Amino acid sequence: MLTRLRRGLVAALVAASVAVPVSGAARPAAVPAPAPDPAAVAPLASADPAELKARYAAGRDGIRAAERMAAGHGDHRRAAELHAMAGPGRQFLSFDGRDGGRTAEVFGDLSRAGRIAVLVPGSDTSLDTYERFRAGAVALQRRLGGSRAAVVAWLGYRTPGTVSPAVLTAGRADDAAAGLRAFVGELTRVKPDARVALLCHSYGSVVCGRAAPGLQVADIVLYGSPGTGVATARQLHTPATVWAGRGADDWIAEVPHVRLELPFATVGFGTDPVSKEFGARIFDAGDGGHSDYLKPGSVSLKNIARIVEGVQQP
Repeated sequence: MLTRLRRGLVAALVAASVAVPVSGAARPAAVPAPAPDPAAVAPLASADPAELKARYAAGRDGIRAAERMAAGHGDHRRAAELHAMAGPGRQFLSFDGRDGGRTAEVFGDLSRAGRIAVLVPGSDTSLDTYERFRAGAVALQRRLGGSRAAVVAWLGYRTPGTVSPAVLTAGRADDAAAGLRAFVGELTRVKPDARVALLCHSYGSVVCGRAAPGLQVADIVLYGSPGTGVATARQLHTPATVWAGRGADDWIAEVPHVRLELPFATVGFGTDPVSKEFGARIFDAGDGGHSDYLKPGSVSLKNIARIVEGVQQP
């Protein structure tokens, strides 16, 4: 069995390596963008409404500058997407349009929120696919309702392509972990009384696994996860309750849940988070597929919202 899994992962790595040159020209990192104003990406001093209003205005200015550069580059699709992102009511704690994009968008009133969900995306998430990521955040915020809950869509790293060697290794997650730890630390510092949940989709679970040790969050929720890079939830070294769920129609179930030390890389992410051996608390994720966890009306959305709300039996 192990030999067959090893061969399967090696074959996937080789296939991904072949696919990369074909898709590389279309990578979103090719679109130029200006460096952000340092004041717009500095740590928050507080979650006071006036402080947040100023930060959101700075984020809007950065998006508009990136829009102008994208239009000058001739990428009118990116420019149109950025124009929408700079619209009235959008709330970006940070924005950097370079290298595929880094953003943290807030849904709800962060200044009043007693419950905060931080969404960490998986592969193929960038400015060019951002609306898909945003739709899940919007759906979760609407499900939570009221003024006492906020959702933050954290696109804080260069995600791997679904068909790429990077998606089979923890390299991108290692690069992202420090940024996620810093961001969550910033939130808990300015909102010390809020209940924070970290929601980790697909490859985002690997990022959360790398960032987890010592994070002061109430819950870490893994869904559509290929693994976290460790064998058990205990090895995440977190005081949080670790949850895991997988939709019945999610193709990620077919990914070999192993971690292999190969001569050129460590491939795979270890134990299946929904297995008994991993030791997470399991929530019902319904019958959906890999991209359906935050779909309006879904069982998974209902139960993820209950976890964010602090209901212990979703």
